[in-house]
Parts: sequence; C-alpha cells; structure tokens
Amino acid sequence: MNWLQSKAARILIKLAGIFFVIGATGFAIAYFTTDIPDPNEYVNSQATIIQYADGDEVGRIGAQNRTSLPLARIPLDLRHAVLAAEDKNFYSQGAFNPIAILRGAINTALGRGLQGGSTITQQYAKTAFLTADRTIQRKIIELIIAIKLENQLSKDQILENYLNTIYFGRAAYGVETASQVYFGRGVDQLTIPQAAVLASILRSPGYYDPEYREGNKERLEARYKYVLNNMVSEGWIKKDDAERYKKKLPSIRPRLSTGQLAGNKGHLIEAVRKELNALGFADEQLMIGGLIVRTTLEKNAQLAAEAAVFNQAPKKAPDNLHIGLVSIRPGTGEIVAMYGGKDYLERQLNDATQGITQAGSTFKPFALIAALEQGISLSSVWNGNGPLIFDDFNGRPYEVSNYGNKSFGEVSLLRASASSINTVYVPLGIKVGVDKVIEVARRAGIPESVAMVASPSVVLGVPSPRVIDVANSYATFAANGVRAKPFMVKEVLGSNKGILYQARVETEQVFDESVMADLNYALGEVVRSGTASSALSSFGRPAAGKTGTSQSNASAWFSGYTPQLATSIAFYRDDATQSLNGIGGLTSVTGGSFPARIWNAYMKAALKGQPKLDFLPPSNIGGAEPFPIPNPVPTIAPKDAAAWCSTADLEGVNKDLKEFCTKALKKYLIP
Repeated sequence: MNWLQSKAARILIKLAGIFFVIGATGFAIAYFTTDIPDPNEYVNSQATIIQYADGDEVGRIGAQNRTSLPLARIPLDLRHAVLAAEDKNFYSQGAFNPIAILRGAINTALGRGLQGGSTITQQYAKTAFLTADRTIQRKIIELIIAIKLENQLSKDQILENYLNTIYFGRAAYGVETASQVYFGRGVDQLTIPQAAVLASILRSPGYYDPEYREGNKERLEARYKYVLNNMVSEGWIKKDDAERYKKKLPSIRPRLSTGQLAGNKGHLIEAVRKELNALGFADEQLMIGGLIVRTTLEKNAQLAAEAAVFNQAPKKAPDNLHIGLVSIRPGTGEIVAMYGGKDYLERQLNDATQGITQAGSTFKPFALIAALEQGISLSSVWNGNGPLIFDDFNGRPYEVSNYGNKSFGEVSLLRASASSINTVYVPLGIKVGVDKVIEVARRAGIPESVAMVASPSVVLGVPSPRVIDVANSYATFAANGVRAKPFMVKEVLGSNKGILYQARVETEQVFDESVMADLNYALGEVVRSGTASSALSSFGRPAAGKTGTSQSNASAWFSGYTPQLATSIAFYRDDATQSLNGIGGLTSVTGGSFPARIWNAYMKAALKGQPKLDFLPPSNIGGAEPFPIPNPVPTIAPKDAAAWCSTADLEGVNKDLKEFCTKALKKYLIP
C-alpha cells in the first residue's frame, strides 16, 4: 500500500468513526428524549361497555373491541402457539434481533415482498404506541421504545400486553375478543388447533382470514402447518398430535358483514356516546378508557320496542319511510327504550332523537291545557262543523277542515278531544291565545330548538319536533305535571370500577295536578272511544294519548301513556312533501293505524307484570262534570243530552249509548 492509499484509508476510518459517533450520539439523544406513554393507559385500555339497566351488555364504544386478560388466564397452549408463529426466542433474546432485521431488509430489497423481522417486543411497541407507517424514523422510534420496554417490564408483562393488544381482524383486538369472533368461545375453551389458527391469522388478518377473500384459506392452511411445526420443534406439542391436527383446519365462524353498529343497536350506542360527550367524556377516553356505562335502557322494553316495530310496521314500505320511537319513565326522565331506525350503518340519522317532522294533532293537548288553566271546561260546547274560516292574524282567511271533511255539529270539548276535531281546536287556541299554547308546549317539554310561530296553525301541529320531544312532553302529562329532563346515561364506572358519574334526576312541577287530571281524562277518551280506540281496544289497562296526522298525511303519530310509561311513535318520510298515503295498503296512514298498533304491542310487553294503575279522577274544572263518551257518540252537547235522550228511541241501541242516556237523564231530569 503506497502513502496515498494509506492516507485515504486513515481518512475513511476517521470518517467512519465520526459517523459512528454522530449516529451513536443521535441514537442516545433520541433514546433519552423519546418518552413512552403509560403502558396501562394504552395496552390495558378497553372498549367502553354500554350496559342495560340490569347490567346486560348493549354494545361497545371504541375503535378497539378488546377485553384484556391477565397472562395467567391465557392458556399456555395459546401462548406457545403465538410464540411459535411470531417469536420463538422471545424469552431468550433482547428487544430486537439485528440478524432478523437485516435478513428482512435484504429480502424486501430483493423484491421478495415486505419481510418482517420484528420481535414480539417490537410488535407490541408498534401496536400500542405507534402508527403502522413504514418509515425509517418510525422504525428507529420503535426500536427505542422496544429497548425501553425491555428495561421497564418483565418478559411476562410484555407478552401479556402484546396478547391483549394485537389485532386479529374482524374489529377484534386481543386474544379474548379474537377467540369470541372466530370461534364463539373464550380463550379458556380453545383447543390447540384453534389456538394455532389464531396465532396464524394475527400476522396479517387480511391475508389469512379465510372469510376475507379468495386464496386466504390456502394461505392459512400453510401458515397453520408452519405454526404447528414450530410448536413441535420447541417441544410444546407432540409430533403425532401435530400431524393429526394438520389434517383439517378447525371450523371458523363466518365473517359478519354487519359489525358492532348494525341495526338499531348502532343508534342506541351513538345516542349514548353523544350524551357521554355532553357530560364531559371525550371520544378519546371512550375509545381506550375501559369504562362501564350503565344506562336507563331496560332490556325487555328495548327488545319489545324493536319487536313491535318489526311485527306491526307495514311490510312493503318505501325505503325512505322512517319510524321513530322513544319510551320515557314519567317523573324521572329515564329513557327505557328507543328505536332510531332499522340500520345505523345505512342511515346515521336517529329517527327518534334527530329526525324531525310535523307533529300534527299531538300538539292539541297544549291548547287543551291552556284552556283548562283559564277555567274552560271539558263540558264547554263548540261548533264542530267544517270547513270553517278563521283569521290567520295577517288579515288572510284561514280555512280549517276536519279529517275526512267531517262535520260534527255542536260538541263538547271532551268529544272534540277524543275525535280530534280541528274546527274546535283552532278557535280554542285563538280564544286562549296561541302564544299561551306555545308557552304551554315549552313548559311540557318542547325545547326552544323547535320553531313555533304564533299563528292559529300551531294548534294543529305545524311545528316539527323530534319524537323524543313529544315523548317527554307526554311523560309530563303522565307524571301529573312534573317535567323531567330525559337521559340515558345512569352511571359511569372507570376501568378500576370506581364511580366517575352518577345521574341526578332533574324535575320541575310545571302544571297543576287538577289541570292534568282533566287532561288525562280527556286524552283517556281518545283511547276508550276516540281516534285510537280501534287499535287499542285490547290494551287492557288505563291509558291516555293522542293521535296525530299532519297536513297532506306527511306524518302520523301516536303518543300515549300510562302512569308508569310514556311512549311516542312517529311515521314520516325524508321529504315533507311526500305523503304516507298508500303505505301498507292503507288509503291514509293515520296515527290510529300503524303507530297506535306499534304502541299497543310495545306497551303491553313493556308493562307485562306491572300493576294496572289509574290516573287521578277528573277535577271538573269549570264546574261541570264531563259525560263519558259512548261509542257511537251522539253529536250533541252535554247540556242537551237529557232532552235528546228523553225523546230518542233507545230500543236496540248499544249498551254504551243506553248508559250515556241513563246518566244524562239522572243528572238533568231526575231530581
């Protein structure tokens, strides 16, 4: 070697030394400046579990569907299978394997596909703390975190965290959830072949899950045999057993295309998530916090609601027909059941808590309350003929017709309520003041977000509330004037089972009990002999409610209640100009048809086994006792009932009509 060559060699050695020092210094700086998050916060994080009031699971919130287990509860065979698949030398080597990394890099460079070389510690570091980006910077940070983990945790702790963190596809994180998803059982019930399958799939679920795409089954079979062979070579299973296992893959459950949020359940989970957000629980905390959320939802009631919609709704209906249902416990505001739509994955708008539609005649009780508060009696007499012309307050004529263009003659306010007579309720609203009607609606539970214009039409339900708004208002009626704030989240527990939140019932007495007594009596006539009587004839316990059909039949409602439960149901379509006419074979879908049938089926099931409670007797505001309404009903006012009955031919008439006349004659003609 000449002098020049010798000098060049020395320079190269010095440069190499300089680069080594720079690299080592840079790595050291990176090591001491790279913090790893608290492993417990990430690795032991679990999906937030949403529960029914009785503790049964509704569903989960969280990107990672995971249930963590201590290593002692993860069978040794499963641990061995995972080690055989991913890192046989895990317990004997350090945080990373330089030879494996170099081999993987060479194979990748030679075009043999992306090659791994990561130890289980590295995989855990990447899964728990990093993204899946394939960059040099990310790889360096992964190595640093892996080294730090090896210094901070035992091998058993790292393996435990890894087994509870690794992704298995099918939205399943960790061995326990994967075992449930692929085999329908917990890890403690897995066979050795099933454990080997899980260990085979975790390397790349999209590449090995046999239900995911064509060719995966063949790849899984090869990988499965590889895992079994490694288990034999390590002495973890016998060769004869392995050969027997290789003959056939264990049966794997079909891949579900539905997912966690499919069906109405998705609407329930999303509604709970929104309420948790409003309570201060951020989405990040819900994703990884392992919280347990106890809701007010009652499992039997919820199942009954979904069954009632499925069984009683029209079978052949347009895709844009929406059905919303909310059921609330009067006096507490607890939401016990909700139906927000048939499939959250198809439509993320909740038809019960987000969708809006014209309320129709479900707003008439607000006018009736305003009238009762001003001393107007249920026995007061009104002109029920139609159509009639009124002033719209802007100097324009406002024509009002009754449903079916019927005329009822002189009728009591009680009868007008039971038969939902528009030509009585519009002048009633004008008499008491439409601004007063709006104020009553607000007190009952219709929020400020629902626009209401002080015009005669407000009484007929032109405003468009949500189903939950109307349900809560009717719960106020059922609770004798006590309005409660509706809620679903009853209690939140942390991952250590400590109480993070407990709901507090928020109530206010907004109506006098005497007013509610007369209101409930009047709305009871809707069920007993009015617009909902046909659908609810088999209900079998005291109930009150109101049907609602909006203009042009764009929506149909039934909102009803017992002292224990208030439930509102609405039918509507995407476009308010689209009619419900013709759906289900009906010329007109009214509140007394499908909505009342669903209400009947749901409430009977939800209240099964509960006592039959009655409402308070009517207070007879205004001094006159309202006559019960027979079916069919004479179209006369109570004050004229005795005179009519004394001259009417009662031979052959129905029993109700005879009883009606007997009471009228006794009250007015018999001393």
